[in-house]
Amino acid sequence: MAGNLEDRLDAIYEAVLDYEAERVAELVGVEIDEGTDIQTLLDDTLITAMDEVGDLFGRGVLFVPEMLMAAKAMQAGLDILRPLLAATDVEPLGTVVIGTVHKDMHEIGKNLVAMMLEGGGFEVIDLGVDTPPEAFVEAAAEHNADIVGMSALLTTTMSNMRKTIDALKEADLDVQIMVGGAPVTRQFAREIGADGHAVDAPGAVEVARRFVAEIV
Repeated sequence: MAGNLEDRLDAIYEAVLDYEAERVAELVGVEIDEGTDIQTLLDDTLITAMDEVGDLFGRGVLFVPEMLMAAKAMQAGLDILRPLLAATDVEPLGTVVIGTVHKDMHEIGKNLVAMMLEGGGFEVIDLGVDTPPEAFVEAAAEHNADIVGMSALLTTTMSNMRKTIDALKEADLDVQIMVGGAPVTRQFAREIGADGHAVDAPGAVEVARRFVAEIV
């Protein structure tokens, strides 16, 4: 294949930043055929690209629509790598169970956080929307989760975060809990017993990485 490995990896990185999902999938597929190391592909293209997206978002260069497009481009590559990663000894940074709380049907923000976390090297179990406390508990136990993430966009559903946290603690699960969503503040997170709070998807990745670093 033409070009050295560094240039080819840069091309995948740039395709993510250019929101070119089909090109990302194509280029990742070519690298798989070439025998390029799976971990190198993940670390030096998809993860670094999404870290850059998070930085650009933080500096006000990108906004949520652009971040979502970049995440979808990253996901196109990750969809190819995922089964290959599962067949190797490559370990994710940690396992995150995530969902929108009971009686809340909003998912765009939650979906973006899930994609950013997966692009950041985590295994993500997405429970979807309208997730009751017992579903969080069951999934966290089944998947031996390190982190549980909850989202709420309605002030009327924020109380279900507290109910879910109470259920997780009652089940005596050793998990770190992070919460987020437009009406959720850092103070509210502390009041309900959450271990962390993020205002956006890049922030959620930072919190999750801090959690697993503390676990290690």
